Amino acid sequence: MSKPLAIWQFLLDRLQQNASVMLLYVLESSGSSPGRQGFFMAVSADGQMEGSIGGGVMEHKFVEMAKDKLKQRIEEHSVRKQVHDKAAAKNQSGMICSGEQTILLYTLGRENLPTIQSIFECLQQSENGCLQLSPAGVYFQPGLIPQNDFHYYFNSENDWMYEEMIGFKSHLYIVGGGHCALAFSRIMNMMDFYIHLFDDRKGLNTFDQNLYVHEKTIVTDYSELKDLIPSGDHCCVVVMTFGYRTDDTAVRALLNKEFAYFGLLGSATKIAKMFSDYRQEGIEETYLKKIYAPVGLPIHSQTPEEIAISIAAEIIQVKNKYSAKA
Repeated sequence: MSKPLAIWQFLLDRLQQNASVMLLYVLESSGSSPGRQGFFMAVSADGQMEGSIGGGVMEHKFVEMAKDKLKQRIEEHSVRKQVHDKAAAKNQSGMICSGEQTILLYTLGRENLPTIQSIFECLQQSENGCLQLSPAGVYFQPGLIPQNDFHYYFNSENDWMYEEMIGFKSHLYIVGGGHCALAFSRIMNMMDFYIHLFDDRKGLNTFDQNLYVHEKTIVTDYSELKDLIPSGDHCCVVVMTFGYRTDDTAVRALLNKEFAYFGLLGSATKIAKMFSDYRQEGIEETYLKKIYAPVGLPIHSQTPEEIAISIAAEIIQVKNKYSAKA
């Protein structure tokens, strides 16, 4: 179960038990804040909790505050700014990492059950929707994809709004279902990616054993990927088939597309030959420069698990650079 789904499950369970629970949500963050925009958690009066808003002394303080409000049956609907600097004139969080966070504390009761149920079902089905938090309450519209992943404005305590796309914000397409793909899928399953696995071999044990992806497709030929994998700023692709010919077919099918990340697994020698052939055919250098090859950060990885870690780290590096620019 993904972390967001586990948090909404926690909220759903408590509300179904007719118990109040506190929702803590990071509406905005900047600098070196440990809890980024969109981090959230749930706290019940008995001290049980799920999720995180960044950890450390600041999170501990908010958890204790939430527990105290719930025990006293005090409804809390407040937005609180936290400055991670002990020299700050006010709103000190107790941390010294120099960033800032704006955190919502919102008491959820039985009246919020239909909304939380809808969010949980949406995530359970790997679908998307739009969450809105404001002084008016918690609202969710399944199927609606907002223009931005996150949007927040604050004019006053009574005039603010936070909007977020709920569900997977990024897609990962893995081409090739071998041992490296199995290890890679296991790691990326913990991230915010909808994972789609492709292979052209029926009955492949590592493909069948891969329970970490959300979707699997057997293709007759990797040239079909041209119509199966879309371009997109939130799309990442890693080609890791079993041989040179199939790698070449997959790459050719995807060369003209735009991705946030496009990686190719293989030795430097194999990739040098492949790219040399492409150049001789007149394929433009701009297309080849978009491909991370050999894929992964250079950490001298050897085992499938080490290779998977190196690729995951490179994708995260690229994704977060893109997010910072956006």
